[in-house]
Amino acid sequence: MSSSGAMPAVSSTSSSAAVGILSATTAKTKTKKKHFVQQKVKVFRASDPLISVLMWGVNHSVNELIQVPVPVMLLPDDFKANSKIKVTNHLFNRENLPSHFKFKDYCPQVFRNLRERFGIDDQDFQVSLTRSSPYCESEGHDGRFLLSYDKTLVIKEISSEDVADMHIILSHYHQHIVKCHESTLLPQFLGMYRLSVDNEDSYIIVMRNMFSHRLTVHRKYDLKGSLVSREASDKEKVKELPTLKDMDFLNKSQKVYVDEEQKRNFMEKLKRDVDFLVQLKLMDYSLLLGIHEVFRAEQEEEEELEEDNAENECSPHVNVGSYGTSPEGIAGYLNSHKPLGPGEFEPIIDVYAIKSSDNAPQKEVYFMGLIDILTHYDAKKKAAHAAKTVKHGAGAEISTVHPDQYGKRFLEFVTNIFA
Repeated sequence: MSSSGAMPAVSSTSSSAAVGILSATTAKTKTKKKHFVQQKVKVFRASDPLISVLMWGVNHSVNELIQVPVPVMLLPDDFKANSKIKVTNHLFNRENLPSHFKFKDYCPQVFRNLRERFGIDDQDFQVSLTRSSPYCESEGHDGRFLLSYDKTLVIKEISSEDVADMHIILSHYHQHIVKCHESTLLPQFLGMYRLSVDNEDSYIIVMRNMFSHRLTVHRKYDLKGSLVSREASDKEKVKELPTLKDMDFLNKSQKVYVDEEQKRNFMEKLKRDVDFLVQLKLMDYSLLLGIHEVFRAEQEEEEELEEDNAENECSPHVNVGSYGTSPEGIAGYLNSHKPLGPGEFEPIIDVYAIKSSDNAPQKEVYFMGLIDILTHYDAKKKAAHAAKTVKHGAGAEISTVHPDQYGKRFLEFVTNIFA
């Protein structure tokens, strides 16, 4: 085949023999311009180099994996493996992609296995991440936090230290998921990648969204079971959807109203997961609690319908919540089932959701799961614990305590959030 100026030079390596080498022809087909559906929400333009490389890389990685037989069982080497691709002189799709970039897929067979265990088909995963640009949910000192365009996946920028910590716990995490038959409140880790653009490395982890892609969350809490410095700032509280904390939860006399069986099932899962985290000396994790108010959502939907009727001339857009235009993607499962009414959800997709009990003051849906589980009780945490103990006293409810104490206090606090 004769070379062309529009053809990128591609080099691909893998630490696992299971991942193939990308040919120049394949590279060309994989980088064709994608169709980006117009939507109401603010999106990163496709020219954002990191997002473009992520979409391109996931597309390439999944296409390669699909051609490789699923191993009968995972081996220790699979938890160390990675697949790398380097693209240079990339001119074919230069309006969307940088001319030079590298993409690294960590432990591809392990995350493939986890996706399967969590009921996520590889091609649905690919579509949800690559059909249209993800959009930014927040951006802070911890890096970017994005949602896939269909709101089913969370894309979080992490540090190289987080990547190292993930490698340490990954085999234990996988074993825990197998042992509990995927019945867990832990984050559902689905992929981990390194993106290299302009000689700068960025690290990304992809997880299932704990909140619904369809039901709006009206209140949100990050609960650690600690009372010291655990109140949202005034700056945070004025946001449209502030992240409230333990003291806010107590001050508002907030409660979670579920029936006894749901509470028992939830606490069984939580205790099993917390025991796992304690064994690995992990701490500083939180319970993420999102609350959907059914009546309020119905009112908001009626108002939106009135606005839409008044703005019929507007350009068409995708209602990201309904996602009724295609059976593909993770949320596409809903297309083949009956329409959902107010406050209803599909448990296969909204795996962290629990309906309020019949005797609740108002009809609600709760989304509850564990987040930020990668903090080890290392020397830095020990030093912080000593400093806070001096400042607040030995009996104060500070967050930097030993993992055993942290887990016990956390479980006690969460037990008491229920009515």
